[in-house]
Amino acid sequence: MSPLVMFQLTEADQQLLLQIARDAVRNYLSRQSPRLPDATPAVLNEPHGVFVSIHQGDRLRGCMGNVHPASPLYRSTAECAIAAAVGDPRFMPLTGAELELVEFEISVLSPMQRVLDIGEIEIGKHGLLVEKRGVRGLLLPQVAAEYGWDRERFLQETCRKAGLRLDDWKQDATIMYFSALVFGDKQFHFTAAT
Repeated sequence: MSPLVMFQLTEADQQLLLQIARDAVRNYLSRQSPRLPDATPAVLNEPHGVFVSIHQGDRLRGCMGNVHPASPLYRSTAECAIAAAVGDPRFMPLTGAELELVEFEISVLSPMQRVLDIGEIEIGKHGLLVEKRGVRGLLLPQVAAEYGWDRERFLQETCRKAGLRLDDWKQDATIMYFSALVFGDKQFHFTAAT
């Protein structure tokens, strides 16, 4: 198994991305033009896959992302934050009043690699993307660890996310894995008021 190369962000870079995500949602909900930083560290100008998850307590409130970005990371983060807040079809759109009650989590993805042997998949380290018959499902690395899934259950649940049968991963499916740098408001004790 070739290791997935994952870049690192400083704590200051992580905090800046979290602030960009929250500000983008706040501006969108108040119908203001987005205000992105004039200057960002070079690493935030690189394109990376990114997912933004919004949680209210222990409950997911929205999660959207981009696997193949064309924009710099800071811009993709803002776009995905807005999409998670108001565009996740599983949830009602977030309101301005709720913004003060939610926490943001950002997952910056490594490049995808094809799974040749499911033994390569490490629970808690790798996320999965399963694609078959023109549909695909993706689950982030933290999901399998949070639910205590083994590899097979992780593959089944990724198929479920795609709308496939649970065992569709076994034949003629493309399975990709990736790692992610995951950080959020909780680790910085960030609140909406800061």
